[in-house]
Amino acid sequence: MMRSLSLAALLALGTAATAFAETPRKGGTFNFTAPYGSAFSTLDIHSSPNIQEHFVTYAIHRSLYSWDSYNNKPVPELAESVDISDDRSVYTFHLKKNAVFHNGKPLTVDDVIFTYKRLADAKNALPGASYINIIKGVDAFGKGEATEIEGLKKIDDHTLEVTLNAAGNPGFNLMESTTSIYPSDYPLDQQAIKPVGLGAFQFKEHVPGSQVVVERFDNYYEEGKPYLDRVNIIVMPEGSARDVAFRNKEVDVSVLGPVQYQAYQQDPALKDHILEVAETFTRNVGFNQTAVPALADKRVRQAINYAINSDLIIERLVKGKAVRAVSWLPAGSPAFDDTAQPYAFDPEKAKALLKEAGFENGFEFEVTATPNESWGVPIIEAILPMLKQVGITVKPKPIESAALGSTVSAGDFQAYMWSNLTGPDPLTVLRCFWSQTAQSACNYTNFSNAEFDKLYEAARAEADEAKQMDLLKQANNLLQEEAPVWFFNYNKAVMAYQPWVHGLAPNATELALQDYDSIWIDDSAPASRK
Repeated sequence: MMRSLSLAALLALGTAATAFAETPRKGGTFNFTAPYGSAFSTLDIHSSPNIQEHFVTYAIHRSLYSWDSYNNKPVPELAESVDISDDRSVYTFHLKKNAVFHNGKPLTVDDVIFTYKRLADAKNALPGASYINIIKGVDAFGKGEATEIEGLKKIDDHTLEVTLNAAGNPGFNLMESTTSIYPSDYPLDQQAIKPVGLGAFQFKEHVPGSQVVVERFDNYYEEGKPYLDRVNIIVMPEGSARDVAFRNKEVDVSVLGPVQYQAYQQDPALKDHILEVAETFTRNVGFNQTAVPALADKRVRQAINYAINSDLIIERLVKGKAVRAVSWLPAGSPAFDDTAQPYAFDPEKAKALLKEAGFENGFEFEVTATPNESWGVPIIEAILPMLKQVGITVKPKPIESAALGSTVSAGDFQAYMWSNLTGPDPLTVLRCFWSQTAQSACNYTNFSNAEFDKLYEAARAEADEAKQMDLLKQANNLLQEEAPVWFFNYNKAVMAYQPWVHGLAPNATELALQDYDSIWIDDSAPASRK
């Protein structure tokens, strides 16, 4: 039902997969590259929708659930056991009694409630609000209509009863980094400067624009972990810089762009240490229908999808490191329609739709985009002549990677290009097109469609999983027809790793997000890492 590894990916796991058959070596330093920005925009993960900051989160913080990359499902992280009601609407969490924050405070139910109340408060406009909205009473609390969240009940210090708005699995939502549990006794303004969490590593230092350094937390609740002494999370957005650093053995892993992917596959010294997986991310251009009147017409948005030769761009620019997008949900989603087909490349149909919509003479708009080679300015430059052929003028508006999330969340764009998380839970993902979801949360295009709302709300209320998936499939197909975005591709993530690295996992939600506490390095590592 979820994403699965290709045979090549299973073979590519190589050394990483053998970690479980060997005795992990204790100690050492792991040099990790954070490739999605020129800086960390904040260390307060509650405030950031960007994957770049999540690399730090995976070391320092923990959420109520975590993602099991080998079984493709969320599992309880901070609870030693969970009781579930027969109708799957009430979950009782028995929190781990040995979980301790880096400031020495033991984890209690108060910390979970404190965190979720912060996220729910609409005045804070935090990205995690869209994930905890599954909990009963979050909306009322967020609007100031209640002083507590109705669905959160403290039984005792280590027992929390959570009532959902509808039956379902809260793990898909409550595993998100933006729902990381914060200590209730630590100043929130300090989380952006010196973050404190429950993770296997504690914050050491932040060199803005360069790196975040974390060190082993000896009181981590998983016995025997972490194996590493230190992790350097190094900012390195340029693919060429990562390539040089990796070949010089200065870094231990490197996310590969299209050009590097081809080169590494052909290099005998590198090809056996490549991990790849089909990720749950959709690359797209989102349209601001308010800022550009033409984009408010469905026919215009459809015309843009018909006018672009996506397959050619994937072949020439992305070097085959992607799968053509059909709609919003990726092909591996349980709510994906296997009979659906992507928009065909049909410039004449695009022209006809534009004429029908009253834009025969064309119009223009700008696309806010980062320098990212796979979903940034280079892609926008490639679609310029294609759209020009049907009368549409597009201008790229470059932006720093670290600023994209806040800019889009604020609605300060005519169109944007981004790579958005579209899994693993389709109910959570499609909430970003529900009209009740704020733009600051994830409804970036301010999409509002009564038919979609009806399907989505019916899916939320449906307890039967098969029927729920069918409703979500219909909703996803409707999104394809409404085209609130240009559907470009689903990412195929590829990461190279050094032969001394063990314990990497095939994380389909984002390959570069790794459980640092499971990683270890063997004796063949350079002296600088031991």
